[in-house]
Amino acid sequence: MAATSATTATAKATAGTAAGPRRRRGRLGVQNAAGWLFSTPFLVLFATFMAFPILATLAMSFTDFGLRDVTDPFSAEFIGFENYTKLSEDEKFLKALFNTGYFVVVGVPLTVGAGLFAAVLLNSGVARMRTFFRVGFYAPVVTSIVAVAVVWRFVLDPGEGLIAGIAAEAGLTAPDFLGSEALAMPSLIVMAVWRNLGTAMVLFLAGLQAIPADVREAARIDGAGAWQEFRRITVPLLRPTMLYVSVMTSIAFLNVFEEPFVMTNGGPDDSTLTVSLDMYREGFNFFHMGYASAMAYVLFTVILAVTLLQLRLLKDKTR
Repeated sequence: MAATSATTATAKATAGTAAGPRRRRGRLGVQNAAGWLFSTPFLVLFATFMAFPILATLAMSFTDFGLRDVTDPFSAEFIGFENYTKLSEDEKFLKALFNTGYFVVVGVPLTVGAGLFAAVLLNSGVARMRTFFRVGFYAPVVTSIVAVAVVWRFVLDPGEGLIAGIAAEAGLTAPDFLGSEALAMPSLIVMAVWRNLGTAMVLFLAGLQAIPADVREAARIDGAGAWQEFRRITVPLLRPTMLYVSVMTSIAFLNVFEEPFVMTNGGPDDSTLTVSLDMYREGFNFFHMGYASAMAYVLFTVILAVTLLQLRLLKDKTR
């Protein structure tokens, strides 16, 4: 009798033990199903307006898709890598690629450096009106590029602009910043740095405030000066923030379009023509959709390469 009861109890315990994982798997399945259900609207929108256009553009880059094919996309002729080969021989595109590289190589370090400098000043208490300066530095980021262009055109206008007025008071003549091949791109870079400085400053300020105070205090006790503290403590601990700011700024600057489009329209003599602006012209002015798609994927490859390079150079070496 006792043996039978023990056997029954053992069987029930075994069944209960086996049922536990089944119940957990069942609950996990319900949770997964609920997650997919709530994600479905986003996935549908992403597939329709992001994934499909991206794949369609990739396919289009291997065709001669043009205006005649808009009504019948499948009538476009497959031409393989002809668009990419043509790009390598297109002097205008190569110049646009050079201009874009110039914009990035000069603009990104200036933006990162200026943003870090402003953040250090705000974090150290040198600037007393912190809220005022934060708002002032960040305001251009949320301001329309059209409004920014109007202001900068007034500032840079060689006839009645702000700089021209100051130069006239000093008995000098202001150069035509946007009409000069040598000065047009540097002028756009200055405007871009000014406009994007606020984003870098806010991110660096958050990174600085996350550094433990006892780490800085220990460095001071050990006799570290301000420069040594910045070099040995601040910069290494800001490496993840610096990586993020550099990558995001580089991606934005490689895609630069609004500044040259609004301010110079790529001129003078294509000195401010960028890849994005050239792509826009080929696709929507001349309706060379296949050729413009190839430009898009060349730009994507460059962005990917630059991002991977920055990830390698600026990765957190303490991990």
